[in-house]
Order: sequence, then structure tokens, then C-alpha cells
Amino acid sequence: MFKLLNNAFKVKDIRSKILFTVFILFVFRLGAQITVPGVNAKALENLSSLPFLNMLNVVSGSAMQNFSVFAMGVSPYITASIVIQLLQMDIVPKFVEWSKQGEVGRKKLNQATRYLTLVLGFVQSIGITAGFNAYANYKTESGQALVQHANVSTYICIGIILTAGTMFVTWMGEQITEKGIGNGVSMIIFAGIIASLPHSVSEIYEKYFVNIDPGTMWKSFIFIAILLIAVIVIVTATTFMQQAERKIPIQYTKRVAGAPTSSYLPLKVNAAGVIPVIFASSFIALPNTVLQFLKDSSYASDGWYKVLTQLFDYSTIPGSILYTVLIVAFTFFYAFVQVNPEKLAENLQKQGSYIPRVRPGKGTEEYVSGLLMRLSTVGSVFLGLVALVPIIAQMVWNLPKSIGLGGTSLLIVIGVALETAKQLEGLMLKRQYVGFINNK
Repeated sequence: MFKLLNNAFKVKDIRSKILFTVFILFVFRLGAQITVPGVNAKALENLSSLPFLNMLNVVSGSAMQNFSVFAMGVSPYITASIVIQLLQMDIVPKFVEWSKQGEVGRKKLNQATRYLTLVLGFVQSIGITAGFNAYANYKTESGQALVQHANVSTYICIGIILTAGTMFVTWMGEQITEKGIGNGVSMIIFAGIIASLPHSVSEIYEKYFVNIDPGTMWKSFIFIAILLIAVIVIVTATTFMQQAERKIPIQYTKRVAGAPTSSYLPLKVNAAGVIPVIFASSFIALPNTVLQFLKDSSYASDGWYKVLTQLFDYSTIPGSILYTVLIVAFTFFYAFVQVNPEKLAENLQKQGSYIPRVRPGKGTEEYVSGLLMRLSTVGSVFLGLVALVPIIAQMVWNLPKSIGLGGTSLLIVIGVALETAKQLEGLMLKRQYVGFINNK
């Protein structure tokens, strides 16, 4: 990895992309420290036990802990993307039509996603602010609640600021994707997780080494050793699974001089990458926003409210099960979005290629669909286990909240790092080919 970065920095174009990405991430981290006016961010320290707050910290790139102008992060954009992609599945005819129009249709769908992000961002920001303020109705040490002057105009003002922050962060993510390195949305979340690592280490240190009886200190060392081993195992297994692929042999009917007569089509075991984990986190966050908003209402004592509160809280058994099920479901969904068997079969037919012992057209589509289902089964179960095991450990042994989402954070960090490294390798390889052609 370090050798790859060193070689990449020697190339002017790639170096410019890397520096541009670093600059955008710096702007994001700078904005993550600017607290929204009229809000006492210290009140969130009293809400650190809320799993929902920890979940939002992961999705927002740790911007929520300061209730900054970027506190919503890309969460509304991710939710809007899920909705728009679902509507393309023969639900809204216009969206289905746009999905088949190539680049023009993609631009229209992106515009619809932005508009929906605007609406969801405004609703979600007001819901989160009102919900947290209702939950923190007790006073902080400074004698102030989360929102200093809680009224309709204040909530609307905060909602506008947070929504503007979301749209700006989304724009920055698009700029990274277009002009920088890696997927912009994933890179922003990646940067937030990396920035929060020192705080997580400090939290673990304070819990297991500060004010601990020297006679029981050995237990802390054993726990840290087990934690380090678990991290190494998860990192190794995740890296292996992210790179694992099934190579499907491809034969060509049209022979071109100098071209090979056979090749292979690589299908990843986890074709969806880390997107299902981010999707599931956002999907959990949105209903919990509404539930927090209703915390002090007359519905709080109703049975359905208590059931939904348990269901959309990842630190409970029903919530952790739902979180895992969502990861599994989104893995299958996004795998078929990334690898569309129908378009794949159509493209192979147009290129004059085929899979040995598989009929072109519909037969190829069914074969790829079945293979993708089997591969996604392995990938989804793995993602679900990595996300679920730390949550169970946190619930059973009363570990710090940061460990509960440690699996999710690791999946995102490793997945984004691998994808970014592959993109750098691709750019380096492309430069070598272009240089070879020009010299020739």
C-alpha cells in the first residue's frame, strides 16, 4: 500500500487527484468542528448511551458528536439513493425508463436523488434535533439543554442549516468521485471513522486501565490482547472476502488478429462491497429519528411505540437481528444492481462471446443470476456476522459503545481502502499503457 502511494505521488495527474481528495476531506473535517448556532453540543455527552447517536456518528463521519453543520453527513443522500433505486424496479415507470437511457437517464436519476435528499435531509434534521432535545430534557452542567430556545422557528432554522450542510457534503462527495480518488460518499465516512479512532482508543483505555485495581489489571491486558486478535482476524478475513472472486470462463466467436480467443469474467463473492452496511445503518437511523421525535408525546406509552423503539435500536436483540437482516438483504439487492445479469448477458451477446456450456441470451442471464445468488449468500452472511458479533459482545460484556459498532466501522474502512487501492492501481496501469502507446 505504501509502495503504491509512493509510486502514485510520482505521477503528476494522480498526485493532483490524491491532493484534491485530501483537501476535500480536510474541508469536511473542518466543517465537522463547527457547531450549529443555538445548540449546546455538550448536551450530547449526556446522550452517549444512545445507540442511535453512535450509529449516526458512524454514518456522518463523527460530525454528529459536535452537532456540527455537517452533522447529518451523507445519511439523507444514502437513504434517497436507496429509495430511488427501489423505485426503478418496475414501481415508477418514469424511473424505469430513465434507468434504460444510459448517461442521460443516469443524470435525471441523480437529479431526482438530490431533490429527495433535500426533502429527507430537512425532515430528518428537524426530527433528530427535536428528538435529542426531548430526550435530553434534563439540564447539563452549564444549565442548558441541547437547543437553547426550543421553538418552531429555531427548529426550522437548524433544519435549514443541517440540510444545507448535507447538500454541501453530498456535493463534496461527488467532487471526490469525479476529480479525486475513490467513491466520494464512502471516502467521507472513511475519513470520519479514521478521525474517531483516537477517541475510541482513549475510551477503551479509560475503561480498562484508569482507576483499576492493580490486582485485577491482568484482566484488562487479557481483554486488550483478545480485542487485538479479534481485530487482526476480522481485518484478514474481510480483506480476503473483499478480494475473493469467481472467474467465469468466456469464449469469443469472433476472432480478431492478436486478440485472445478466451478470457474470464470475474464475479466478486461480495459484489456489493461495504454499501450494504452503510445502507443498513441509514435505514435504521431514519425510523429512529421519527421515534425520538415522538418520545415525549402521548404515543410513548403505547405498545407499538415500545416495540418499534426496540426494533430500531441496534443494541437490543430485536434491533441487532433487524440490522443484520438488513445488511443481508441489501447485499443481495445491491449485488444485482452492480452486476445486472440481463445487461451482462446482452453485452456478451453483442461482443460475440459466450460462457461455455451455457446458452446465450436468457440462458446466460439465468446462469449468472443463480451464480450471483450463491456468491451473495456467502458474502451477505459474512458481512452480517462481522457487524453482529461486536454488537453481541458489547451487549453481553457491557463493553464501550464504540466496540458495538467496531465491526461496521472495520468493514467500511477495509472496504474503502481496498477499493481506493484498486483504483490507484488501475490509474497507474492505464498510465503505463498510454505511455507505451505514445512511445510506440
